[in-house]
Amino acid sequence: MTKEEKALVIDNIAAQLGEYPHFYITDIEALNAEQTAQLRRKCFENDIKLVVVKNTLLGKALEKMNLADAELLKVLQGPTSVMFANTGKAPALLIKEFRKTSDKPVLKAASVEGCVYVGDNQLDALCTIKSREELIGDIISLLQSPAKNVISALQGSAGQKIAGIVKTLEERNN
Repeated sequence: MTKEEKALVIDNIAAQLGEYPHFYITDIEALNAEQTAQLRRKCFENDIKLVVVKNTLLGKALEKMNLADAELLKVLQGPTSVMFANTGKAPALLIKEFRKTSDKPVLKAASVEGCVYVGDNQLDALCTIKSREELIGDIISLLQSPAKNVISALQGSAGQKIAGIVKTLEERNN
């Protein structure tokens, strides 16, 4: 591969790193052709882009995008593939589901919601991680809950009692 070709591949990987907010670095080496095709199909169905890369080129692309965390660079050994996704936990769920029939893919590292997760033991944590939008929704629900309780109390029989108490207090002030 010439320097120009390498530069083109690095630019391509860097563009994907910029396009997708989340990526998983995995090892799919021991999968046979049929299993690899199944994994690629499942990735396509879940809007995940699977790319097999050379470690040095991925490392240079990470450096180019200022994502070259020391922890990420350590895992760039052996066969490497990258799963790019718009949803943070989608690749983790796919890996967990795929592992019911195979021991691969193995999670080397992931960058999700701005945090770096290193090691296959982080897979369960990544499966339960909530996206920024889900967290905002949870906060809004928590904030709305007390207001909903007050409104339902005012609309129900307690509301009639409160209205009666307010009317009695107004009559005493007059």
